[in-house]
Amino acid sequence: MLYQISSHVFLILNSQFLINSSVMSVAIAYFLIYVVWGSTYFFIGLCLRDLPPFVLGAVRFLVAGSMLLAVCWLRGEHLFRTKLILKSAVSGVVLLFVDQAVIMFAQRFVSSSLVAIIASSTAVWIMLLDVPMWMRNFKSLSTVLGVIFGVVGVGLLYVEQLLDDVQTGAHPEYGVLLLIGGCVSWACGTLYSKYRSSAEEDSGGLAGAAWQMVAAGVVFAVCACTTGGFAEVNIASVSTVTWLSLAYLIIFGSLMAYTAYVWLLKVRPATEVATHAYVNPVVAVALGAGIGGEEVTVVQLAGLAVILLSVMSVNRRTK
Repeated sequence: MLYQISSHVFLILNSQFLINSSVMSVAIAYFLIYVVWGSTYFFIGLCLRDLPPFVLGAVRFLVAGSMLLAVCWLRGEHLFRTKLILKSAVSGVVLLFVDQAVIMFAQRFVSSSLVAIIASSTAVWIMLLDVPMWMRNFKSLSTVLGVIFGVVGVGLLYVEQLLDDVQTGAHPEYGVLLLIGGCVSWACGTLYSKYRSSAEEDSGGLAGAAWQMVAAGVVFAVCACTTGGFAEVNIASVSTVTWLSLAYLIIFGSLMAYTAYVWLLKVRPATEVATHAYVNPVVAVALGAGIGGEEVTVVQLAGLAVILLSVMSVNRRTK
C-alpha cells in the first residue's frame, strides 16, 4: 500500500499532475497529511532513542529539503530567487522549527495527551487569524461547529490519560502557554505560506516547500551545534530501527507529507487543510493500539466519531 502511494507521489513530484487540483491529487495529498503525518509521532519516538531532538530535526529537514530541491531542479523550476528563498525561510522557521522546538520544551512540563489536545487547537487559530476568509468562515455555522467539535473530539481521545496525569501529581499547566504559542506559530506560518511565500513560486512549483525545510534544518543544525547535540551522537550505536525510522520521516513525513501540506494550502481553504490537526491524533491512537498493544476505550471511540463528524462538517462547507 505505502509502495503504491509513494509511486504515485513521486510521479506527482516529477510531473504537472499537481498543477491541476484534480480529485485524485487532492485525495492523495490529504491521505499524506492525515495518515502519514499522524504516523510520524510513532517514528519520532523511535528516533529519539538514539538521536537528540535538534539533531533529528536537522538531519530530517536538511536531507528532505535537499532532495526536494533536486526534484525541483529536474522539473525546471527557478530555485535561486531572493524573494522566494527569504519568504520560504520565514515560513519554514515559523512553521517547522518554532512549532517543533516548542513541543520539545513543553513536553518537559506536560503530558503527551495534553500536547495532543492543545495542538489540535491549531485549526481554531488558523480560522481566527485567516482574515481574508473571515466572511466565509464565520458565516458558516457548519465550519465553526466543525472546528470546535474537532477540538472536543481530540479531548475525548486523551481525557482519560490526562486525568491519570493529574491524579499522579503531574502539573500540565506549566507548558500550556508554550503549546499555545506553538499553535499560533504554526497558524501564522501556515497563513504566511498560503498568502505570501507561495506567491513567489512558479505555477505548480514545489521549491517553496523545499526551501522551507532547508531553512528549518539549518536552524535545527545551529541549535544542535550550540547545545552539543552532534557531539552526543555515536553513529556506531545508532540502531537499524532508528535509521529506518529516520528514513520514513524524511521520505514520507517530510518529502511527501509536508510538500503535500504546502501544496494543499495553495488549492484548498486553510481551515479545511487544518483539519489534519484532528485526524493525526486518531492515527496516533490507532498505531498505539495496533503496534503498541494499547487499549482503546469507549470514550476514545466516541472521540473518533466526533472528529470524523467535525471533519465532514468543515469539508462540506469548504468544497
